[in-house]
Amino acid sequence: MESPNHVQEHIDTILKHEQDFLERRTATDRLGDSIAAFVGSLRFVVIHLITFAAWMLVNTSRALAWGRFDPFPFSLLGTCISLEAILVASFILMRQTRLARRADERDHLMLQILLLTEKEITAVVQMNQQIAARIGLTGIAANKEIEELGQRTSIDEVAQTIQDNLP
Repeated sequence: MESPNHVQEHIDTILKHEQDFLERRTATDRLGDSIAAFVGSLRFVVIHLITFAAWMLVNTSRALAWGRFDPFPFSLLGTCISLEAILVASFILMRQTRLARRADERDHLMLQILLLTEKEITAVVQMNQQIAARIGLTGIAANKEIEELGQRTSIDEVAQTIQDNLP
């Protein structure tokens, strides 16, 4: 079992990587993230509901005939909403693209760690088999399943097998 200090080291390393990622963002990335965060908030929805209701009220009210600037069916409102939708979608897609790049970085790091772990475990299995043979545990030393686990795993073959078997 890992000591709390060892676990904290892992946590600190992960936090450092995440902080580095956030600091590497450009000014455009930061602006896009802020806009995407605001667009994804309840406040954004409430502001829009109030704005749309006020727009429709002003443009349909008989008492405010002097204030009408976009009569029903509110084509100016529709144009504004369409333009906003294009911009909002663009900001969200920019953020998703950046987050997908970060996920790819994490996936590559995880793959490297898993490949290293596979090599280390294979070496440990081989050592354990040798130890078992030296101390007379022939059943363990000669176990076919353990022997297979002690063989090098070809990542390329595994990847090809997966591709061949996917629908």
